[in-house]
Amino acid sequence: MNTEVNFAGIKMKNPVTVASGTFGYGREYSQFFDLSKLGGIITKGTSLKPRDGNKPSRIYETPSGMLNSIGLQNPGVEYFITHDLPWLKTQNVAIIVNACGSTIEDYVELCKILNKTDIDGVELNLSCPNVKAGCLAFGTTYEGVKEVTSKVRKVLDKPLIVKLTPNVTDITLPAKGAEDAGADAVSLINTLLGMSININTRKPYLANNTGGLSGPCVKPVAVRMVYQVSQAVNIPVLGMGGIINGDDAIEFMLAGASAISIGAGNFIDPYTSVNTVKGIEEYMKKHNIENINDIVGKVEMN
Repeated sequence: MNTEVNFAGIKMKNPVTVASGTFGYGREYSQFFDLSKLGGIITKGTSLKPRDGNKPSRIYETPSGMLNSIGLQNPGVEYFITHDLPWLKTQNVAIIVNACGSTIEDYVELCKILNKTDIDGVELNLSCPNVKAGCLAFGTTYEGVKEVTSKVRKVLDKPLIVKLTPNVTDITLPAKGAEDAGADAVSLINTLLGMSININTRKPYLANNTGGLSGPCVKPVAVRMVYQVSQAVNIPVLGMGGIINGDDAIEFMLAGASAISIGAGNFIDPYTSVNTVKGIEEYMKKHNIENINDIVGKVEMN
C-alpha cells in the first residue's frame, strides 16, 4: 500500500497532520509516540512578536467538543527559530508553520523571516482579527484573502497554505481568493464561533465571551465545506474539523481533502493522530486500495 502524499509540494509519508494550536511545537506529544509516524506537524500559531493571549478562563468543554479563546499565545518567531525549530528538524517529519498577525505588514514581515528557515511550508491563519479593519477576520471576504495572500506570496518561496475561517456565508469565495492570489493549497475548517453561558452567574464561561468551537460536533459542517471548496478550486485541500479516527479521515478525503489534520482529538487522546494513521491503513486493506491518493474526491453524490 502507498500512503505517501505530495501535498502542495510537501512530501509526507501519510496524509495525517496535526492542527495548529493543538500540538504545540511537538515536544509534549513526543513523550507518547515517535513523531516521525505522522505526515506532518503544523505548529502552534506563531507571530512576529511574543503574544500573551487572552485572560482566563480560555477553554470550556461542550457536548462533543470544546470552546477555546486562547488568543494566539506564543513566544514569537525568533524564539521558535532558536529553540523549537532545531529540535523539530530532528523528528523526521514535515514542518509547517502556522503564521498569524494583526496587520498585513505583520504577515509579510513574518513570512520574510520564515522564508529563510528550513521549514517545509507556511499555513496562513486568516482567522486572526485585523486591527486595521475593526478586528474583523482577514479571511471573511474574497478581497481580504486575496490581498494578504498575494502580498505574502511575493516574499515566500515555500509552499503556501491558506487556512480558511468557516464563519462566512459562502466559504468558496475566500478559497477562490486564496487560489487567485497564488496559494498552493487551502486548509479548512478553522473553528466555528460559539458561546456558552453559566446560567447561575449569567456570565459566559469564557472570559472573552465567545470562542472557537471544535471537536466531533463540527465534523458534518467541516465535511460539507471541504466538499464545496474542493469543487470550487483547483488547488489541494487540507481537511480538518472533528477528525478522531481513520474513518473520519477517509470521509474527509472522499469529500475532496488530499490530506487531513487532527485538532481537538489530540486533547481527547494523545495517540489519536497515530491511531488515525493505522485506521487509514486498515481501511485501505479492507477495501483493497493500493494508493491512498486514489480516493480523494471520490464521493458518489446521490
